[in-house]
Parts: sequence; structure tokens; C-alpha cells
Amino acid sequence: MFDWYFKTNLLVRILIGLVAGAVVGLVVGPPIEVIEPLGSLFVRLLQMIVVPVIFFTLVVGAASVSPARLGRIGVKTVGLYLATSAVAISLGLIMGNVFSPGRGMDIGQVAEGVARDVEAPSLVQTLLEIVPTNPFAAIAEGSVLQIIFFAIFFGIGLSYLQISETERIKSAGDLMFRFFDGGAEIMFKIVGWVLQYAPIGVFALIAVVFGRQGAEAFGPLAIVTAAVYIALILHLVVVYGGLLKLNGYSLVKFIKRGREAMITAFVSRSSGGTLPVTIRNVEGNMGVKRPVFSFSLPLGATINMDGTAIYMGVCVLFIANAIGIPLTGAQQVMVVLTAVLASIGTAGVPGAGAIMLLMVLNAVGLPVTEGTPQALAYAMILGIDAILDMGRTGLNVTGDMAVTCVVAKSENEVDAEFWKD
Repeated sequence: MFDWYFKTNLLVRILIGLVAGAVVGLVVGPPIEVIEPLGSLFVRLLQMIVVPVIFFTLVVGAASVSPARLGRIGVKTVGLYLATSAVAISLGLIMGNVFSPGRGMDIGQVAEGVARDVEAPSLVQTLLEIVPTNPFAAIAEGSVLQIIFFAIFFGIGLSYLQISETERIKSAGDLMFRFFDGGAEIMFKIVGWVLQYAPIGVFALIAVVFGRQGAEAFGPLAIVTAAVYIALILHLVVVYGGLLKLNGYSLVKFIKRGREAMITAFVSRSSGGTLPVTIRNVEGNMGVKRPVFSFSLPLGATINMDGTAIYMGVCVLFIANAIGIPLTGAQQVMVVLTAVLASIGTAGVPGAGAIMLLMVLNAVGLPVTEGTPQALAYAMILGIDAILDMGRTGLNVTGDMAVTCVVAKSENEVDAEFWKD
């Protein structure tokens, strides 16, 4: 009976939900709030998956990096990935502050005063509170940074078990890894199911926003899209271009040799799904040798999320501005910390950035819960998420290739013939 729905492209359905919700909201006006429970259900489904997604994927991501392989290549690769991610989220915040998307929308005022003031703790206190005194309490309470911290340590410990020379310990490590890997795969399935409901949830939430706000809501979404794509281009040209230039590569040649992977990532919106194409481009078009790319590219598909970091920087500020609670400097530092840590375990699949955005919002004291203004603002972002996802995934894969080339050059593991005129 519903084959027509499930067989239609999810991106198309979400966009239809966005447009239809805006139109219906404008036409019907405030009475459209009668369908708000449909949107609240979607928000509750998102809340349900956040903590297990964080924990399972981060443990698997951290455990996937074998300590035995973290030699020079590993340190350089991981260091560059995390450094460029930190620069990316900072650039996203800069663009968000420059464009100020969402400012003046006052969703908080029209949401019957649900918005609350957020008191930002000091930076020192924030850093101390990253370490949980009770990891299980952190999981139960949804304390995102503490969950991230514990999951990373747990994953690293698990990776040591897997390389133990004691058969009993190694066997236990392999068993635990399969358990968490299976848990992560289950959560990816559940995320997919929740996203099947996304068009209906987005329709309801957007209809409520436009029923209350009117046509003024269109402009901020266009500003968000422009800010994200300008930041993506700047990161490509300045950060990646600069890294490549310092290591004797031409950015123009790099783009020509890697464009197949970039386009595939843009269209598929999946770093993991693009991995075979990325490997083919790096090996066949750029001359990088297997000892480097066999480590750096699969790792990059897991932890290198520069495009996603930019997206989060802009979107977090949009949501904060839209509900009338601009983020303080300390909260913006929290965004950087959370985004860089969370990027280690974010799955390279379509829509993963939207889940990561929930983590960051929780960390800065703006949890997306039903009936809150931030839930409405988040729904607006989710409505255009596919458009933003294409650009951020393209940049993620581009970063994987750029870092791989730089590390390969430093280790003399690249064929220079490939880069001659």
C-alpha cells in the first residue's frame, strides 16, 4: 500500500515535506498547530537514537585504529585529520557569526516562552566536566561530551585487547569489537528507519514554524545555505590548497585527478560508499602507494569530517540565533571541542551530520526536545539538510585525498611521475 512512499527517493520526500509544510503553514496559519504531535513524534525518535549512536559508533571508530599501526603514518594522518577538522569548525563558526543566520526570527518568542536562558560554565569547568565520574550516569543523563570521552577511551582499550599476544584476551577483544560493530550497524538501520518518517515529521514541524512565522522564514534558510557553501569553498581553496602547495602539489591538478571521487561523494552523500572510487583515484590518478592510502582513506571515511564540521558551525549558530539565545564565546569553544571529538565516530553515511548536530546542540545546552523552539529550528535545518549534505560530503572526501597525498609525500610513498606536467 505504501510502496510508492518507500520507493521514492528520501531526499525528494524530505524536500517535498519541507515545501509542502511551508505552503500549508502559510495558508492555514496558527490553526496548523493541531498537527504538532506528528512533529513531536519525530523529535522523540531522534532523541531515542542519539546516545546509542554516539556510544556504539565512537567505540568502533576508536577501536578500529590499531595501536600497532599508529607509527609515523598513523600519527601524521590522525593529527592532520583532527587539525583540519578544528580549523573547519572554526571557519564554520566565523561564517555563522558573519552571516548571522536566523537572527531576528524570534522562534523562542512565538513558542510560548519555552526558550530558556543558557548559563555557560567557565572554560576550565567545561574541560574538567568532559571527564565523567560515572560513565553509566553520563549515558543515562545524555551528557554528550562525557559519553564521547568515555567511548573513545573504551575503544582505545578495546583496540589493545585485539592485538594482545594472550589468546584469551585477544579473543575477548575480538568478541567485544564484533558486539559493538554489530550494535553500530543496528543503530545505522534504526537511523534509516527514523529517516523514513522524516518527511512527515519535517512537514509537521515546518508547517508549525511557517504557520507562526509567515514568509519571513524563507530568507534565513537561504542565508544558511550560502554561508555553508562559501565556507566549504574557502576551506577547499585556503586549507587544502595551502597544505598541498606547501608539499609541492598543484590544487588544480589535485582537483582534476580527484574529481571523480568528489562528484561521487557529492551525489551519493556517503564517504563510506565513495571509498572504492576514492582509492582508485588516489592510487591510479595521484600515484599514492598502498602502505599510506590503505590506512589513511578508510580512517578518513570515519574520522575526517571537515565539511560536516563547517555545517555544524553555521547551523548551531542559526538555531541559537533563531530561538533568541546567541552563543557565548565559551559555548562556541564547546562547539569546537564536541565537533572534533564526535567526528571520530560519525558514520560516513547520508544524513550522519544531522545526528552529529544533535550531539553538539546537547553539549551547548540547547537539547532538541519536543515542544521547544530549538526543535522547530532544527526541523528547518533538516528540511534543507540534503542540499547541505552534498557539499559537506564532497569536502569530507576531498580532505581524505588531500591528507593522504600530504602524508604520502612526507613518507616518500608517492610516485612523482603522476604530478609532472
